[in-house]
Amino acid sequence: MPTDLAPLLSFAHHLGDLARPIARQHFRHLQSVDRKSDRTPVTAADRAIERTLRDHITRHHPAHGILGEEEGQHRVDAEFVWVLDPIDGTKAFATGNPLFGTLIGLLHRGTPVVGILEAPALGERWAAAHGLGATHQNQPIRVRPHRALADSVLYCTTPDPMSGDPAFARLRQQVQWTSYGGDCCAYAFVAMGGADLLVDRGLKPYDWCALVPILQEAGGVLLDWRLQPLTLDSDGAVVAATTRELARTAMATLGHESLP
Repeated sequence: MPTDLAPLLSFAHHLGDLARPIARQHFRHLQSVDRKSDRTPVTAADRAIERTLRDHITRHHPAHGILGEEEGQHRVDAEFVWVLDPIDGTKAFATGNPLFGTLIGLLHRGTPVVGILEAPALGERWAAAHGLGATHQNQPIRVRPHRALADSVLYCTTPDPMSGDPAFARLRQQVQWTSYGGDCCAYAFVAMGGADLLVDRGLKPYDWCALVPILQEAGGVLLDWRLQPLTLDSDGAVVAATTRELARTAMATLGHESLP
């Protein structure tokens, strides 16, 4: 693990500064929304932000790799790899909903070590680096103390991957209440003590890479459904929680009783 991540965290903040005005320029002023081959939406803002960030990384850190949602991968076998989601929550962004964000993550030999969640429409930013803590608007944040499952607030960014799943219905019945939506911001709400638990499916590395350090440095966890660290080979099923114990209880409720 690198001993001094402060310069890379500062650089990640600068990338967030570059993304914010581009997103704001396009937010609620879109001329069109395109569909990718997987039928998910993409906008001019997605493309412009990613190109800007990639150009800046290549110019200042030419030895680093890049994995982006819109423009693919470059040198992903490098020691450091930036993982970019220019607009996480494009559907929200395209409809004028401010709960979207630019995600800027950094892997060191496959482990997430730096994360920025830039929320341009909110004018807010969450950030973290391994060993340096997690912040919201430059103020330290922590998850809230452990609660029993029955007292926990559950988030799920979209009901689509979970709809019709009796195991998820069972989990919803055992928590205090369930909220939907928020995209990447929902993970930040867990990290800063607003909720306790988040269960999702279908995520790609650019969806979670920046969020892992934020959850971890705030005292929580962001893992796969077997409570293992997320990697580029993970299947996209994730659980964020204030404690590993709460994550384990949630996964057992979903029927994953053979967890390590």
